[in-house]
Amino acid sequence: MLSFKTATRWLWLLALLLGVAPASHAQIVDDSTKVLYGPKTTRVIYEAEVRRDSVGGVPIDTSLTRWPQARFWAHDTTFQQDLGVLGSASRPLLYQPNYQLGTRFGRNAFDRNTRAGSEVPYYDSRSPYSFFRYIQGSNGEQVFEINYSRSLKKNFSVGIDYERIAGNQILAVNTQQWQVEHNNFTIYSRFQTEDGRYHLLANYSASRQRTRELGGIWPTDNEQVSELKGENSLFKYDRERVYLAPGINIDDRDQVHLFQSYRLLQKGFTAYHVLDLRRQYNGYTDNALPRAASDALLFYPNAGPLRGTYRNTVATDDRATYRQIENTFGLLGRTERIEYNVYGRYRNAWLAQLTTPVARSGPGLRLVTVGRAPADTAVAPHYSGQLFVGGTASFNYRSIYAVEVAGEYLPYDNGRVRVIGAGGEYWLRGRIRTGPLAAELLLNSYAPTLTQQVFIGNNYQWSNLNDDWQATFANTTTQQLSVHFKRALPLLAEHSLELSGSAVRISGLVFYNQNGVPEQLSTNIADSKALFIAFARHRVRLGNVFFDNQGTYTQGGDGAGLRIPALVTESRVYYQRRIFGHALFAQVGADLYYQSRFRGYGYAPSTQQFYVQNDFTIGGYAVANAFVAADISSASIFLKVAYLNQGLYSDGYFTTPYYTGYPRRFQFGVRWRFFD
Repeated sequence: MLSFKTATRWLWLLALLLGVAPASHAQIVDDSTKVLYGPKTTRVIYEAEVRRDSVGGVPIDTSLTRWPQARFWAHDTTFQQDLGVLGSASRPLLYQPNYQLGTRFGRNAFDRNTRAGSEVPYYDSRSPYSFFRYIQGSNGEQVFEINYSRSLKKNFSVGIDYERIAGNQILAVNTQQWQVEHNNFTIYSRFQTEDGRYHLLANYSASRQRTRELGGIWPTDNEQVSELKGENSLFKYDRERVYLAPGINIDDRDQVHLFQSYRLLQKGFTAYHVLDLRRQYNGYTDNALPRAASDALLFYPNAGPLRGTYRNTVATDDRATYRQIENTFGLLGRTERIEYNVYGRYRNAWLAQLTTPVARSGPGLRLVTVGRAPADTAVAPHYSGQLFVGGTASFNYRSIYAVEVAGEYLPYDNGRVRVIGAGGEYWLRGRIRTGPLAAELLLNSYAPTLTQQVFIGNNYQWSNLNDDWQATFANTTTQQLSVHFKRALPLLAEHSLELSGSAVRISGLVFYNQNGVPEQLSTNIADSKALFIAFARHRVRLGNVFFDNQGTYTQGGDGAGLRIPALVTESRVYYQRRIFGHALFAQVGADLYYQSRFRGYGYAPSTQQFYVQNDFTIGGYAVANAFVAADISSASIFLKVAYLNQGLYSDGYFTTPYYTGYPRRFQFGVRWRFFD
């Protein structure tokens, strides 16, 4: 782990390399002390904006509102179910529709820590711009990021970014022991011609994730899940025992992403091309499989013919590599009222799996390729080529009325023509808005992931493929109807209200069952899953006091194949004002997160998948935090006490069955921007 002392040395070294000292001014001034460069002169440009034929950019975010909130330290800011440690495996807690069609790897447990190439920010500044952020918790959680960019010419800029997310082990250890370490390196560049007709955005990112998998708490005979306090509970943290010794999970990703566009005529006709190259490697190793005194395999499913395993009775070493190349060509345009985007995309994808040979035991064995070993009964689909076509068309009449239609379809799949209703994959979305009211209809149909189709390993083994390498699972289809209301309310104070309601029907849901193996629910309409989702958010300002309350209610999320808590809320209150002659902008407040009881997903580390289970109910719990944040010129800091309410009702809480969340702890963070 990066200690505070070591981090301080790095920050001073960074300051020297950038030609500034931490005590220096963060803005350039001329002889009259007039500010020339600062937050208002630096813009952030995203690919999504350039895809709309615009490069104006948005100001950098200098607000304090999200700064102390742990949910916004990662790239995916949705509510997640994780393993209780910062950066650990996670999955979305609430329902999210799927827009990904075609061949997909299906290993998404560590997506929260990575940023897609299409979401990399590019900075347009008239001076070199750099920043760092450093967040440290007393239980070992840590976030460190350093970024430097500069415009070499008026229309050309380059930048580099390094990010580290880490968490120490809090179970079964009373010394500092790392559990999660994620490192990400990104280099990026932006270019446009003098006339603004040609634009180029390019980046390369490499992320490396290492995780010590503990398998969760292994209860003693005296410990009870129902006990919330005391020696018989599972909240003794460092004095608990765990199943694994540990297992090591590796998730390595590399991505090259390039977007370029050329305006053929005016803003109504622009051609563009996107090149996206990805590699994702997943490896899981456990060199000491846990066994009971009776020799029964612990933690893992005891289903294999070789003492509960399929290949190696002593150690597990499963690896998989997924590679993908995508080329997208399209036309886009935008006028005052009309906007469109049509494209075609071709995807080439390769999958290779490695594991230990059959009937040979011991760690460190030479691995064999799945599908080539004589005892393998299934062959992984090693290549696919797929064509997608799609687009968006929208009409806007000022801020009064808007209509949008968007969709994507997969007509060509590995030499086969796919037809809607006969295995064809698609999504189609229609939106209409008038004033504060909006409605949306989403229809989609998508195939299972590669991991859901085939997995050959030591502890798990399945093949949902026929002799022609086609998935035996049918497509999952969903229909979702949503209505939205969002408006500032003309009351005595500054109010804003946001409401939404959704009805979702899911047919043929593919999920991981209680054995950790993929299973599909019936595709009959009568057997469809039905979800009803209501969301509300209210924000109000009373002088210098701000309230922000939101909640999501889900009905139907605890049936077969799904595990969604009925109620998830987040409330926040804070007081802010400028003090010391407007030299310091301060914020002091508290927030409260609440989650109702539900049978949370279990986690299988060797497949990196969350699976449904019926034996463990995560009780409803609340986590309260208190914080102080301040902004001094271009430097921001916060001090925070997390899980302030520990011990009032229980000594802890579970985020995943047999995985506890962090106990009470102290956190602090510093973020500093330099504009010279």
